[in-house]
Amino acid sequence: MAENAISKQCVVIGGSAGGLPGIIYILEQLCPDFPTPIVIVLHRRNDRDSTLTALLSHKTTLLVKEAEDKDVITPGIVYLAPADYHLLIEKNYSFSLDHSEKVQFSRPSIDVTMQTAAEAYGSGLITILLSGANADGTAGLEATRHNGGISIVQDPAEAFAPFMPQSAIDQLVTDHTMNMAGIVTLLYRLLVGPVTHQ
Repeated sequence: MAENAISKQCVVIGGSAGGLPGIIYILEQLCPDFPTPIVIVLHRRNDRDSTLTALLSHKTTLLVKEAEDKDVITPGIVYLAPADYHLLIEKNYSFSLDHSEKVQFSRPSIDVTMQTAAEAYGSGLITILLSGANADGTAGLEATRHNGGISIVQDPAEAFAPFMPQSAIDQLVTDHTMNMAGIVTLLYRLLVGPVTHQ
């Protein structure tokens, strides 16, 4: 894929307590030529070390990097929302960082990233909400559906902290409720074609 190529599709994955194993599982299954940029918003401590980026880099053949202000969102890259900033997606398919008040007690906020992504990508957006202990992400999934995208939640029965996916289910903003294996299979069906992962 050419450097700085623009994709009109995007996957945004949000998670909090217990969400990291699900993110790792997804990344481990992705093929080297996975065609769609992935944006990960994970509630984490307010530090700026590269530990999480390094960890995720070891789980996939795709490039993993912390999103930076004005970065153009490029296929073949996994972007990680930086600690203590909201990550916004602009309509020109670039990032902007914001240090405004926390949303749902969180910064970065899953809702903020998903809502802005929904406005930018419309029907080209897939949002995935994983394990977590608050309601962050529910409004983001609602925005996804409102703009024609696809919303997916991890089966609460499988989640370490079921409150976050269950909140989205209770608000009727989900298109699919699936275990992690099902989520990966659906991503391949929607974005790649015949399933070739393990």
